[in-house]
Amino acid sequence: MAAPAAKPDLTEARIANLTLPKGGWSEAARTEALARLRSTGLPQRRDEYWKFTRPDLLTQADAPGAAVFHADEAPIFGGTDALRIVFDDGVFNAEASDDLALDHVKIDRLADTDADIHWAKGVYGVLETAGQTPVARPLAALNTAFATDGVLIHVTGAVPKPIHFVYNHADEMSDAILHHVIKLDAGADVTILENGPAASRFNKVMEVDIADGAAFHHVRAQGRDHERLAATHIFARLGTESTFKSFTLTVNGRLTRNDCIIELTGDDAIAHVAGACVGDGDFHHDDTVFVTHDAERCESRQVFKKVLRNGAVGVFQGKILVKAGAQKTDGYQISQSLLLDDDAQFLAKPELEIYADDVVCSHGSTSGAIDDEALFYLRSRGVPAAIATDLLTLAFLAEAVEEIEDEGLREVMVERLAGWLERHRA
Repeated sequence: MAAPAAKPDLTEARIANLTLPKGGWSEAARTEALARLRSTGLPQRRDEYWKFTRPDLLTQADAPGAAVFHADEAPIFGGTDALRIVFDDGVFNAEASDDLALDHVKIDRLADTDADIHWAKGVYGVLETAGQTPVARPLAALNTAFATDGVLIHVTGAVPKPIHFVYNHADEMSDAILHHVIKLDAGADVTILENGPAASRFNKVMEVDIADGAAFHHVRAQGRDHERLAATHIFARLGTESTFKSFTLTVNGRLTRNDCIIELTGDDAIAHVAGACVGDGDFHHDDTVFVTHDAERCESRQVFKKVLRNGAVGVFQGKILVKAGAQKTDGYQISQSLLLDDDAQFLAKPELEIYADDVVCSHGSTSGAIDDEALFYLRSRGVPAAIATDLLTLAFLAEAVEEIEDEGLREVMVERLAGWLERHRA
């Protein structure tokens, strides 16, 4: 009989370590988010969408320690001309950041906006609330309630260069909560880059509201700190003829859970979400995606590839929901793993739920090993076994990486993947 009380007790213990910000335009959204959190409780293993991933480390009251990793390579987007916004353990670093002035965009800090009126009031917590149905996402509600930093970006036109979020990790006990809101006016265009480990434990939400004809491009590289923990959410709402494209590269990390919740509300919208991850040893990576088609002639693609070895675990949970009236929907979903030994594990749960009769939707999930015939072919031409394995692994990951529209950023990702594989050769 004690089991029902465990979830509320866990939730209240987590809340007790946090302070709910008061006042300003976000107060109502925070109060509502806290009520949602208390209503659903923090996730536990028995919850349907957490049965493959233990949430304990993400929900316990205190963040487990994580050693700071010192990379021996240049920053991944260091050669890209971009406006840098730097956070150290979840706190904005003004000195390390660039001037936030940029054509066709207005950038504010969540921590600085305590007025009663702000454009973000119409988005902050709104998309996250919508994304709680039909699947509860309590870690996102926790974020909306308690986040004290992040950026609010209003895009009014074609932004001339990417905006780059840099997440530094310096405190072995840091527990960071960041919330970003990005609103694109009709016809606007922006590219967002993200990289870095962020904190020992990181909870991040990004809400993206894309108006008619606007385009949002997102490329993310999650940091190499091996002991880090992360739970991230992207909530996106798409208008007519708008575009959303997101790609995530993950290497290392003890536990990473990336949720992406997309709602296509305008006709002829396009949403692509993709990811590539490589894990070795004590590595658990979970991609959970939910795409809702609620308009006609929309296209969605989910492309996820995972390379796993030495006991690493990969998870994919992806759903396409086509509502009644969303005719001419084109939905595609593929999740695949390459297991480099017998100890690695891939768990997949692909789903389709369709209430329209004129659609083209497909999903597939496979798991396998290196192709012996292809490996033999390369070996017979003098390619060493380790290098041949790396080449075949990169070829396996290519479909996901090719979802990045910018060729230069694609090359950066391939270079980083090749470097990881070289460092982790058997």
